[in-house]
Amino acid sequence: MKTEYKKNASAAVGTDCAFSSNRRVFSATSPMTADATDAGFYAVTKAINSIVCQGITPDHVTVSVLLDPDSEEQALKKIVADCLEACKEAGVPYAGGHTEVTTAVNRPVITATCVGYAEGTSDEEKTFFEAKGKAGQAIVISKWAGLESTAMLAKDRYDELITRYPAPFIDGAVRFKEMVNIGREAAVAMKAGALSIHDASNGGIFAALWELSGRAGCGLKVDLKAIPIRQETIEICEFFEINPYQLLSGGALLFTADDGERLADALREEGIPAAVVGFLQEGNDKIIVNNDETRFLDMPQTDEIHKVLG
Repeated sequence: MKTEYKKNASAAVGTDCAFSSNRRVFSATSPMTADATDAGFYAVTKAINSIVCQGITPDHVTVSVLLDPDSEEQALKKIVADCLEACKEAGVPYAGGHTEVTTAVNRPVITATCVGYAEGTSDEEKTFFEAKGKAGQAIVISKWAGLESTAMLAKDRYDELITRYPAPFIDGAVRFKEMVNIGREAAVAMKAGALSIHDASNGGIFAALWELSGRAGCGLKVDLKAIPIRQETIEICEFFEINPYQLLSGGALLFTADDGERLADALREEGIPAAVVGFLQEGNDKIIVNNDETRFLDMPQTDEIHKVLG
């Protein structure tokens, strides 16, 4: 008997995951190419976050690991342990994957895929997969810009950083790793008026704003000073001479809402830092305001983390 399949939809710009329309099964893939100690943790967390922030239930995670010929067994054990840590923290089963030693890479390359599902029909259960903002809606950011990269840099370049900053200050930045999971704030926002959600990761907050605008098909105007950022991030970025707004920012979410202040208040009431940073607007201009200076947002560039971690 011939099986008939419905046409499946691929991932759209700014959605970060694809889905099967006949089964409402979704997937999101996240590669980690930065030479970071906890790369497996961040690859898995990013893949899970991409599913969760769309209102989809994660089902399992698989991981592909490409190792260079000089890699030792201990390196693989560390990667797998980090992947398991991320899955345990998010409450998502780790379903294994693929490991290969190849001359095609000169250091480990980790790719995590999270598969999720939405039960019932699209009318019965709302997801944010097809949700997008529109002109006039406020833009809200939860947590802080550069959160993920700050944790990576603080751990991997610890000895360099403590030559300038007190060790307790850098220790605090290392613990930012504990805040990159976005499950709780996504759940709060979905009940508090968020109309679209986008996770900030590769390319940082600036890239996420560009993608949010592109997905909405309109422009935006954002106050740079309103974008939340931790002092640890500012100091570490000054040390390495990198832009904090173009750094991996996993752990931060961008929302659009008709009432941005109400959404931000709802997040803050749950202990989740949040701020209204601007608005989507008619036209195509993507404007960043910094005090009296106004400039246009550039297309996403290579993430600044690679200037330090390769």
